[in-house]
This record gives sequence, C-alpha cells and structure tokens, in this order.
Amino acid sequence: MLTYKMISSFAKAATLGAALILVGAQGALARNETQLYPVSGVLSMPGADKEIAMYFGNTPHPKVLKELGTYPTNRKTNSFGKSDQEACNWVALAAVKSLQERAFKEGGNAVINIRSYYKKKEVSHDDQFECHAGSFVAGVGLIGDVVKLAK
Repeated sequence: MLTYKMISSFAKAATLGAALILVGAQGALARNETQLYPVSGVLSMPGADKEIAMYFGNTPHPKVLKELGTYPTNRKTNSFGKSDQEACNWVALAAVKSLQERAFKEGGNAVINIRSYYKKKEVSHDDQFECHAGSFVAGVGLIGDVVKLAK
C-alpha cells in the first residue's frame, strides 16, 4: 500500500524530472549557430534583381559617381523542416532584395561594401555572408553602401 510519504517522494521526483526536461528542451530551442555560406549561391537565385549590382566586402567595382547612404537590413525566416543552408540562402535572398529595393528607391544602381551585420557587429567577407541558424528561425543581417556607379 502506498503511503503519503511515498506519494510525496514520487511527486517530487516527477517534478524534478519535468524541470530537467524543460531546461534541456529550452537549451535545444535556443540554438543560435553562426554559419558562413557563399554569396554566389544567393545572387544566382531567382528573385535577385540583376539590375542592381551587389558587391560584398572589398570586391572591386566601377568608380563611384555618387554615394547615397549606408543602409542596414535584418531578415528572419522560418527554418523548421529546412536545412540550415536552405533556410539561410532563402533569408539572405530576402536581405539582398531589401538592399536592392533601397538602392532603387534612392536612385542607385549598386550596393557596395556589403557586410554581415548581426547585433550591430559588422563582419566583412568578399564571397560569404553570415547566417544565424536556430531550431525554428534563421536570420541574416546585412549593411551596405548604396551608390551610383559608372557604367
């Protein structure tokens, strides 16, 4: 026969077990891995505007005729059921399109000196972008200089 003391001990053990499971699950949900992926894969995706040139890092470009401002963009996407690279490419395309739309709006024909921009920390690569992949969300932040380049 179960006594009150035995039931109380089982209840405490169950509560402790549930708490440990929640702490472990919370850690799994909080995944935020920094990854680098090639820019070329994103710029060749359908949907990237070919009229607004994109130059990452210190990639050489034609002469700047007019500087139109520096603009950041920060995009997120649902990554559930996708590989990190698939989610990161998708969200990077959204960030690239955002910068291209800004260039068009400002009268520019290019965005130069594009760098990754996560939590206001800039990281520059000529051929890669930084993505932060979590269990359910992937994010890409970019910042770049909108310009009018010589043809």
